Amino acid sequence: MIEREFIAQKTKEYYIKKHIESKLDKVGISSIKLKKIPLGEKIIIETSRPSLIVGSKGSNIRELTKTLKKQFKLENPQIEINEVKDIFLDPHIVAERISSSLERFGAARFKGVGHKTMENVMNAGALGVEIIISGKIPSSRAKNWRFYLGYLKKCGDIAIHGVKRAQTVALLKSGIIGIKVAIMPSDLVLPDHIEILDEPQQIVEETEVEKKPAKKKATKKKTATKKKPAKKKEAKVEEVAKVEEKVEEKTEAVATKEVKEPVVEETETKTKEEVTEKTPNQETVPEESEKKETEQKEETKEETKEEEPKQE
Repeated sequence: MIEREFIAQKTKEYYIKKHIESKLDKVGISSIKLKKIPLGEKIIIETSRPSLIVGSKGSNIRELTKTLKKQFKLENPQIEINEVKDIFLDPHIVAERISSSLERFGAARFKGVGHKTMENVMNAGALGVEIIISGKIPSSRAKNWRFYLGYLKKCGDIAIHGVKRAQTVALLKSGIIGIKVAIMPSDLVLPDHIEILDEPQQIVEETEVEKKPAKKKATKKKTATKKKPAKKKEAKVEEVAKVEEKVEEKTEAVATKEVKEPVVEETETKTKEEVTEKTPNQETVPEESEKKETEQKEETKEETKEEEPKQE
């Protein structure tokens, strides 16, 4: 059910656009857009000749609003008109101008019309143009005449969405002539776009090219500098090994000294004990001898004392 509503809405918009184009024929209409607003429906018309659409004191707009209310049952249609700035960058306007010029001057001057419009489009700033005029021009047999200039994409997403296309019909005495116009605008960004640098910027490129070997040299230097620290590291490792050997030798010497010193101390203690043992004997011997001498002296004195009274 919802799908049917969408389809009905789109068909209604299509018929409204066709009705406006039929009413405003050959006025330079570029596009017609429909928008819903709270007050009603808004119709935006982009054109190269807004004065012709408005008419004298807005008579054309009034007639349009009345027909839209009656035929399409729009509650409050509001028409907004916008002027197209670049006429030659809009394919709808260009195709309409070609058809009007062919109807005015005839099929004999179709080449001049095609080349002139193509130059105007390129001067406006387009990247590429293609105009195809098909029909009984200039002979009684139908032919396709193609006018192209610049760069135009034919395939890919840019060819579908980026390139602007339009087609119209011109009524001549010989029959109907079809006109197809394809314009590639200047603001379109291409995936394979290449910027052509100016002369002062080419010097920057040269400096960049000169810098590349410098970068290589720098890398070589870096590698050389990387090797130097390796040698330094080896020298440091050798020094550390030597220092460790010296430390080990010192520790061994200290250990040997510590082992020897206790033996010396023991020997020294032993000698001291022996001396102490010996010295007391040596001291005791003279003391005893002295005692004996004193005793002998005392005995001699006593003997002499006893003898003296006997002599008396």
